[in-house]
Amino acid sequence: MASGMTIASLLAPVTGQPGPARLAHAADWMQGRTLYGGASALIAYTMATRAFPGLPPLRAGQIAFVAPVGEAIELSAEIVRQGRHVTQVRSEIRCEGKVALSAFWVFAEGREANAVHPSAPPEDWPGPPEENECVTHPFAPSFVAKNFELRYGQRKGAAHGAAVRRWARLTEAHDLDPVSTLVLMGDVMPPGAMRAMRRQGPISSINWSFTVLDPESRSRDGWYLAENASQHADAGYSSERLRLWDAQGRQVLDGIQCVAVFG
Repeated sequence: MASGMTIASLLAPVTGQPGPARLAHAADWMQGRTLYGGASALIAYTMATRAFPGLPPLRAGQIAFVAPVGEAIELSAEIVRQGRHVTQVRSEIRCEGKVALSAFWVFAEGREANAVHPSAPPEDWPGPPEENECVTHPFAPSFVAKNFELRYGQRKGAAHGAAVRRWARLTEAHDLDPVSTLVLMGDVMPPGAMRAMRRQGPISSINWSFTVLDPESRSRDGWYLAENASQHADAGYSSERLRLWDAQGRQVLDGIQCVAVFG
């Protein structure tokens, strides 16, 4: 993999102009027959920011994974409402003329804080990434092996419940802005429901809603502690909470997701 090229090459066709585009480097980010959710969300986010430069920092996103995203796509973006402090933007990815991903973004300037309630540090802090062993999982999707370095983020012997937690960072040098990095990495862990499955079977994300707690996050050496935890799983679906912490244990992203559990 050419250092510094993969992500930039994936995003290069996203010019901000509506219309067709071809993701020539989509193969590096495929998860089965669709683009990895964080990568497809990043394409939609990049479309919004390149279509409307000068937007305030991103505060929240709502992503609907409607259908598989492949190499040939069509992009669009529109400002839904622009107020004094908050701008709301919708962007979409279409494949074969049909919506494959629909995203709603909330951009907003910071204001003087009235409510102050810092997020709690993660329970069972695993220690810094350097003190945890590398993850070598033969069943991980190929896009993970190509693009991410993973280290364990749960203490051995501890009860993990229906949660998956790993230290993660991008393996290539890149010039992504902090928010783009969080969007790309925020969905990298498999659903926590996999730990509660009675037998192996496919798992598919349906949506992803998240809040950016620190749009200027620059974690040490690019490491983030990523966790997916099932809050409730039954009837073929799981409600998941997705969180990212930086290397100092500060939470920077908080999200929820509905996941379809097959098999």
